[in-house]
Parts: sequence; structure tokens; C-alpha cells
Amino acid sequence: MNFLSIAFVLCWSSGFIGAKLGAGSASALTILMWRFLPLAAVLIAVTVLSKASWRGLAPRDLARQAMIGALSQSGYLLTVYFAIQLGVSSGTTALIDGTQPLVAGALAGPLLRQYVSAKQWWGLCLGVSGTVIVTMADATAGTGVPWWAYLVPFLGMFSLVAATFLESRSRTRVAPTVAMTIHSSTSALIFTALAVSAGAARPPAEPSFWAAVGWLVALSTFGGYGLYWLILRRSGVTKVNTLMFLMAPVTALWGALMFGEPFGPQTALGLTVGLAAVLIVHRNGRGGRKSRRSGGIPWPARRPQWDAVRRERTGDPSELSP
Repeated sequence: MNFLSIAFVLCWSSGFIGAKLGAGSASALTILMWRFLPLAAVLIAVTVLSKASWRGLAPRDLARQAMIGALSQSGYLLTVYFAIQLGVSSGTTALIDGTQPLVAGALAGPLLRQYVSAKQWWGLCLGVSGTVIVTMADATAGTGVPWWAYLVPFLGMFSLVAATFLESRSRTRVAPTVAMTIHSSTSALIFTALAVSAGAARPPAEPSFWAAVGWLVALSTFGGYGLYWLILRRSGVTKVNTLMFLMAPVTALWGALMFGEPFGPQTALGLTVGLAAVLIVHRNGRGGRKSRRSGGIPWPARRPQWDAVRRERTGDPSELSP
């Protein structure tokens, strides 16, 4: 793994830690509202003052980015928090979210022509095994929880997968600052409306609440969420989603160091298995099946050529991501 991958795993895992930091002082809707409302205001001001590149973006492109934000931020976070509030343990939620790479890997071929090699499939399956090892104890602890509550994390998992493919199929280059602004503004509107309707819009005065909000904005949103899309553009769907296998064991280790939560041999074994899965997928990223329509060249390697042809034909001067 490179530095960006390590930073992404740490920053994405920080979201669970930040949520726990603020859980004692406010509800999930309150935390989510105040996590995105000031962030959206700052990002709007930054994009206006810096004259970020909005040129060439049609209303359809803006609507697509709003949908991506609603799926990848609002839909994913809301279902995770809601499932935990219903009584589903965080370990079970992490286990269900851990199946995301397998789903994304299965769909990457027919939807994006980013085919998964046999060794990558072994790595994906190994990653699922590592996640199961880490979260098995929590997965069996949800006694008394209604059966339908366990379907909620699946909605969040599919929401993030849908956002990933929606972004990957986009032919319009959107500046990262512009995309982040649209995504965060969309989430701010959604969470504010939900918090106001539930009577949970007023923030508490405890310093721990604002410390948790600052933690979530700096590490989880800018770090985890920003790096997710950056690695997606550089490495493709399979690799970025395989890193998700490491979230559960890394979060468990982080919780043990920060909150004194138990970290036993089972968690250590799961961390080792998850790391092995990531190494397998990242070292064999070019061994997938070849697309028939790409003339025998794997899709990720040929995409820049198609982008160049499209820019020449349409006169689009924007620089598309490799």
C-alpha cells in the first residue's frame, strides 16, 4: 500500500471514533447536521473566492454530483447511524458494510469494464473472511433487535456502491473542490431538514460535541471522503473498495488504544487477513480479464486514450482524470 491508501484507511476509520466521541452529547441527526452545515458554508465561500472551475458544467452535471453526494454521504451515514440506534451493533454494521468490495468487484466488469482477475477475487474473498473474523462476536450480540433492522446497513452499503459507479460512469471532469462543495451542500440540506423536523437541530453546549464535529470534518470528511474519490480516480473501483476491508480491524485497534476497548487475538488475526487481502488485490491490479470492446487492452489502461479522443471530437478542453 502507498501513503494515500494508508491515509485513507486511517481517515475513514476516524469517522467511527468521531461518532463515538459525540454520541454522549447529541443525537445522530444533530451531529450530522452540524458536521455538514458549517462545512458547506465554508466550501461555498472557498469556491466563490477562489473562482473554482464551474465552467462547462451543465445542469445535468450538477444534478449528478448532487445525487452522488446524497448517496455517498447522506444515504451511507444516515443508514449506519440509524442501524446502530435501532440496536444493531457497530461490529455487525461493519460486517455488512464490509461486503461492499465484493459487490463492487462483481459489478465493475459489466458496468465499467474494469474486470477483476482470479487473484483479485481471491483477495476480495479473503478480505470478507478477515472482516468476519473481526466482527463475528458483535454480529451475534444483537438480541432483541427487529429482523428488519439488519437490512438498514445493506441500504447504506448499496448507497455507497451506487455513488461509486455513478461517479465512475461520468464523462465530465468536475474539480475536486466543486464536487466536495456540491456533495456537502446536498448533505447539509438533507440533514438540516431531518434534524429540524425531528426537533434535534439545536446543538449542545458541551465542548466534547464541537470537538467531535471538528474531528469529523477534518479527518472523516476532508481526509476519508476526499481520499476515497481521489483513489477511485487513480486506481479504480476494485482497489479503493478493497481498502474498506481494513476499516473494521483498524477501527477496533484505534478504539482499544483510545477508549480501552478489548483487542484480542481474533481482532489481530482479522487485521492480518485483511491486510493480506489488500496486498493481493493491489499487486495484481493488471491481471484482470480484457474488454472485447477495448481491443485487448484492459479498460483502466485504455481509458486515457478514449478520453483524449473524446476531447478532440467534442472540443472539451478539460483535463480528465487518468
